[in-house]
Amino acid sequence: MSIQKTLVVIVPISLGILGVFFLLPNKNVYDSQAVVVHESSSLHEASVANALSTTGDNVASAKVEEVVKEKFIATHVETPKEVKAIYMSSWVAGTPSFREKLVKIMDETEINAVIIDIKDYTGKVSFLVEEEPFKELKSAENRIADIKEFIARLHSKDIYVIGRVSVFQDPHLVSVWPEEAVKKGSDHTLPWKDHKGISWMDAGSTKVWEYTIDLAKISYDYGFDEINFDYIRFPSDGNMKDIYFPHSDGKAKHEVMRSFFEYVHDNLKDTEIKTSADIFGMTTTNTDDLGIGQVLEHALVNFDFVAPMVYPSHFPNNWAGMAKPAEKPYDVIYQSMGKAVARAKTLGVDHQKLRPWLQDFDLGANYTKEMVEAQIKATYDVGLTSWMLWDPKNIYTKEALITEQ
Repeated sequence: MSIQKTLVVIVPISLGILGVFFLLPNKNVYDSQAVVVHESSSLHEASVANALSTTGDNVASAKVEEVVKEKFIATHVETPKEVKAIYMSSWVAGTPSFREKLVKIMDETEINAVIIDIKDYTGKVSFLVEEEPFKELKSAENRIADIKEFIARLHSKDIYVIGRVSVFQDPHLVSVWPEEAVKKGSDHTLPWKDHKGISWMDAGSTKVWEYTIDLAKISYDYGFDEINFDYIRFPSDGNMKDIYFPHSDGKAKHEVMRSFFEYVHDNLKDTEIKTSADIFGMTTTNTDDLGIGQVLEHALVNFDFVAPMVYPSHFPNNWAGMAKPAEKPYDVIYQSMGKAVARAKTLGVDHQKLRPWLQDFDLGANYTKEMVEAQIKATYDVGLTSWMLWDPKNIYTKEALITEQ
């Protein structure tokens, strides 16, 4: 951490003491008037002494708008060759009594990375942001009051910190930028909502694209090592017969999404920011865009890492000959990610870009230690080395993880 000051001149006041002067904007004052700033022992405090003299045009009453500014300098951790991560919601990250349970898992097991919500399905940024347009749009909530300090602490433990951003599922932006939102087909003045009552932004809105990149850059400056883009798709769960896209109407969905993927790549490629994309699990085996605009190859060439959400519970019954895929964790991961690896190799892309989301929650079956272990084993068996565990409740099966010696 360092202190940034606005300095005009530094001169000796007495032997061994330097005065930091802010010259006041008056032509008669430059030789006679100044305000001396003294730093206290704390980096967060500074006091301003009285003006050394009051000659000239009443400069003693002039207000110094800015004396000392604290400038935060983030630390960063290199991407591990083998990422083994767990997800932490913003609410848990902002509640020390809850988050410490997850930090303990990181301390005691093979987990070396964590995914924390920067912006979730509410559209609200999880920590206070002073930069625009977020401040003007009131986009932030103070859920994680100590986000910078918390990330720095994780970095001190060599934990890689990934920030998750829900992109087009964003009710907050719908409320402030309604012209960019998905609309009802029967009434273009009303926002369309999915079955959960959540409204979406049009994936073709370049205004949302720019907003997303701004948030990615700010979040990196706060300490996040990688930005994970989620909900980078068209909506699917709702009345799809009564829907209208003001910016994407008449365009192929996969072309709209590919354009967004390319926009992210082009605007972040010259930065130090690592990127990852969350995509539907069935993109690993389907070659169409699943009606949501996602094609595996389009993601692989535009992001540093691609994270298919291959939760066995999310595959339909009888998929790949399995009556209930949720009960076959090894088989689902092996078949889906095996095909993803083959497609990456065909594309000429490093298959280690693939980093699957694995299931550690009960849906379709009660997920046991053995079922979590089976998914991890299948990931390794197809030649991959990285994985991430998802549980919306943030309660993980520690017994399935290798304990650090």
